[in-house]
Amino acid sequence: MVSANVVIKNPTGLHLRPAGILCREAMNFNSVVSFRFKNTTANAKSVLSVLGACVKSGDEITFVCEGADEEEALAAMIKAVEGGLGE
Repeated sequence: MVSANVVIKNPTGLHLRPAGILCREAMNFNSVVSFRFKNTTANAKSVLSVLGACVKSGDEITFVCEGADEEEALAAMIKAVEGGLGE
């Protein structure tokens, strides 16, 4: 299991479009990909789970990846968030 903290930079937080981009990226990997925010753990492969976390711009989340390709998954998730998730 690997994890890393990342700050959501896009101005509107994880609304529908960036949540979809995040989920599509997570689905490229066999590992379990989730993130923790406040007292919530969200499945990064589920748009509803991501939206339900109510993550806003400037919030810090912790990605947690576990599985055969966990290192690659974590790197891809960080890159996606730092790239602005399409915004």
